[in-house]
Amino acid sequence: MNPFADSMEKLTVDLGDRSYPILIGDNLIRTAARHIHPILTGNKIVVVSDENVAPLWLEPFLGSFEGQGLSIETVILPATESTKSIAHLQRLITEILDFSIDRKTTLIALGGGVIGDITGFAAAILLRGIDFIQVPTTLLAQVDSSVGGKTGINTSHGKNLVGAFHQPKLVLADTAALSTLAKRELLAGYAEVVKYGLIDDFEFFEWCETNARALIDGDKSARRYAVLKSCQAKARIVTADERETGQRALLNLGHTFGHAFEAEAGYDGRLLHGEAVSVGCVQAFELSTRLGLCASQDTIRVQKHFSQVGLRASLLGLVNINWTVEKLIGHMQKDKKSEDGKINLILARGIGKSFVANDVALAEIETLLRKALADAQI
Repeated sequence: MNPFADSMEKLTVDLGDRSYPILIGDNLIRTAARHIHPILTGNKIVVVSDENVAPLWLEPFLGSFEGQGLSIETVILPATESTKSIAHLQRLITEILDFSIDRKTTLIALGGGVIGDITGFAAAILLRGIDFIQVPTTLLAQVDSSVGGKTGINTSHGKNLVGAFHQPKLVLADTAALSTLAKRELLAGYAEVVKYGLIDDFEFFEWCETNARALIDGDKSARRYAVLKSCQAKARIVTADERETGQRALLNLGHTFGHAFEAEAGYDGRLLHGEAVSVGCVQAFELSTRLGLCASQDTIRVQKHFSQVGLRASLLGLVNINWTVEKLIGHMQKDKKSEDGKINLILARGIGKSFVANDVALAEIETLLRKALADAQI
């Protein structure tokens, strides 16, 4: 299916003295020390994982470091989105400081996006910044959150509103870890894969349409190709715009809507991040069609693809009486991408033709959301 099935692939996020490699391949967790030890500046590491990942991958990960003379500590956090909170951040940094770390200590995030985000943020603020390494174990983390240096936590006001840009020293994406994911988690990550096709790669979207079922059903070649293509796309965009002053904003396709849906759902597990993104992408295309920017058949095609693979394309079954257009608009106005209360969105002129829109009339967004909430009650 693709030419990358048999060897480890290496990409580089080129950011000058903050550049780092992304390694993609099978069984990298079991050989992690081979890739990590040479880049350590000290002899102490702290591995942060969660209650779901640790029983599966902590032992083989630590086993790769046997006999290498390192001091290794571990912290295990709850495996929920609510872990990305001030309370859990305080617990995490307190436990890490209890290990008597110094500025040559390296933190290692072994887990999904939640663990990567909170560990990276801890690394950014501890001792005014220490090294960290991403070892993502979910599809979503491998194709998106582990790359690019965005770290942070959620608050009651919204998602990722407290954080810092802090680039990792290495991303180690073990595609074998994807075999342990529940189907729902895998699908949530797949939403971010599709996003790269929707942004600026129509051919990759077509690949997704053809190969989604194989990827979801466990085809190793398809999974590896999806991770590689996604990381290539994100590395290219981050290299060009590290701090999101321009084209990196395109990576937020579907996210301004999605983050509002997540906030209203309360981060309680009913709506995973990737599920919110799939609904958000459909909303972005529907708005684009309403504004006369995008052909309706493209919007229908996007919606159909998400639905066919088993992802959410609407809010059906999720909304309760407490959800209102006003609340959703409030979340969107507080989103970190908004300015002066104006909602910045990523819209599309077609599949693979996304762009930044900062002049959409609020009334248009309200009308779209009102319809989404009404449809969810059917």
